Amino acid sequence: MALFIRDSEVDALAEEVRRITKAKTKTEAVRQALQAQLVAARRALPLRDRLARSRALADAMGPGDPDFDMKTYTDEMWGDA
Repeated sequence: MALFIRDSEVDALAEEVRRITKAKTKTEAVRQALQAQLVAARRALPLRDRLARSRALADAMGPGDPDFDMKTYTDEMWGDA
């Protein structure tokens, strides 16, 4: 889907970012700026919110095996058994 910048101030900002970052195009400058903004916004989220997806994936896997021995598992994996 295309993004059309119709606002002259936004266009000027995109051009300034392109120039300062030496991006080849305004599209690349906007992509980099949006990616940087997403990183900053995600870091600003509380840890509880940032970990919610990981918790949901772990919960979907179900409970762990209390009898699982990681040392034995890795020894067998590496042929040290």
